[in-house]
Amino acid sequence: MTDEVHNAGEPSPGLASGLFRSITQFVASLVSLTQTRLELLTTELQEEVQRVASLAIYAFVALLAAMLGLFFLGLAIVIVFWDTHRVLAAWLVTGTFFALAVVAVIILIAKTRSQPPLLDATLSELKKDAAQLRERL
Repeated sequence: MTDEVHNAGEPSPGLASGLFRSITQFVASLVSLTQTRLELLTTELQEEVQRVASLAIYAFVALLAAMLGLFFLGLAIVIVFWDTHRVLAAWLVTGTFFALAVVAVIILIAKTRSQPPLLDATLSELKKDAAQLRERL
């Protein structure tokens, strides 16, 4: 007889080769999937850094405007005892700074409420991947 005869407990060479090829393809797919997910994670982290920087700028503007508003309010109280038109000007300047502070706070609140959770797209893609892997197994 030739080499085609195998013992009952030994797998055939073709089956072992096919199994190795399947495992190799599975690992390659897993590496490709991981790379894609890491790229998505990196993109989301960059977006989050930009969002936090934007929020910090608006918070700074709101605080600065509020401080300037308080300063001019104090100045307006002092000036209230001077001539009539100086008081009106001081109050208008104070009101303008307070209005700027209110607008900055409103924008800050709107930006924080409209942002999706951190890494939302990455997590949803990983859930999809896990579901697809469960279906294949």
